[in-house]
Amino acid sequence: MGASSSPSFGDRLAVALHERPLCVGIDPSADLLVAWGLSVTPAGLAAFASRVLDAVEGLVAVVKPQSAFFERFGSAGMAVLENLCRDARARELMVLLDAKRGDIGSTSLAYAQAYLAADSPYDLDAMTATPYLGVASLAPMFAAAQASGRGVFVVARSSNPEGVRIQDAIVGGNGDVVSHVLDEVGDVNRLAPGDVLGSIGVVFGATCATDGYDLKAFGGPILAPGLGAQGASVDDVARRFAGYQDRVLPTASRGVLGAGPTVAAMRTATAELVGACRTALAHG
Repeated sequence: MGASSSPSFGDRLAVALHERPLCVGIDPSADLLVAWGLSVTPAGLAAFASRVLDAVEGLVAVVKPQSAFFERFGSAGMAVLENLCRDARARELMVLLDAKRGDIGSTSLAYAQAYLAADSPYDLDAMTATPYLGVASLAPMFAAAQASGRGVFVVARSSNPEGVRIQDAIVGGNGDVVSHVLDEVGDVNRLAPGDVLGSIGVVFGATCATDGYDLKAFGGPILAPGLGAQGASVDDVARRFAGYQDRVLPTASRGVLGAGPTVAAMRTATAELVGACRTALAHG
């Protein structure tokens, strides 16, 4: 497996988390575009994205565009996504694409080439993936990410109620699906360890109980969506991820975007949330 000569994604994220422990989602739904007085068009997407980047620049570690909101406009929407990624990186923001890709064989390899290879058209730092065709099916994504200095977040525990029956299912009589995902992601990180954090992380909802799971042994970062409108408070994040404060990345979308459409109001909301996260995670 090739290796990037630049710092790994895990190590770059570990540095960013010390001062800016927050990820802000960029979710330009049709309703939100209209609420902001923007057209439901690629031009509206571009204006929305630029405004969010203006609001969070210098304050947060990561921005997380949701791919579906760009894909629905076809090639024009994906061009906006390409530009968003490039603009965010130019502002020294890390970019995590929320795409939740997952497949086998040549299709998994094609996803890896599209989003994670060094010559990808998308200037990403990481993307999300789903493991329900088997964690090993994501091997091409892991390899591409590690070779290019990027990362992957594998869904382990999601907060949606529909996911509970699958995620709580027992695998071979030896632990549930969540534990199985954590173990297999840990195996991948041990093959290509970073100095601080592995580059293969997991998604573990901030609204979900962490009791019974070892969220340090797998060696990577934890993306914790659900802060704010989905029901988790900053104190909930600190309590649920106590002992893992140096590797958890809380994620908020509506808590910031709902303060729009003005950049100033979103910037204030972002600064307050980052300050609260920094304090709670330092003392959680």
